[in-house]
Amino acid sequence: MTTIDLPLVQDCSVSECSYNNNGCAAGAVTIGYGRTCATFVPLSVRGGLERKSPVVGACQKADCSFNTGLECTASAIRVGSAGADCLTYQAR
Repeated sequence: MTTIDLPLVQDCSVSECSYNNNGCAAGAVTIGYGRTCATFVPLSVRGGLERKSPVVGACQKADCSFNTGLECTASAIRVGSAGADCLTYQAR
């Protein structure tokens, strides 16, 4: 899998995250073992890139049907506001 093939973060509704400025502005996110976005940073300082095209860099949720070798194979993911959880997660 190349960087071009990594799944996009299609939608993120976590307004409390420093990387969210009308969408995710992180270069890449990690989905943690608990199915949450491990890149979530609850600070008042805003960060990230001006051009928004975040990808899933790694996924620790090995029991997800989209996870192969700790990489996400979904075409895109959505992150929900309740706990910054991956809404694309599907149990095997």
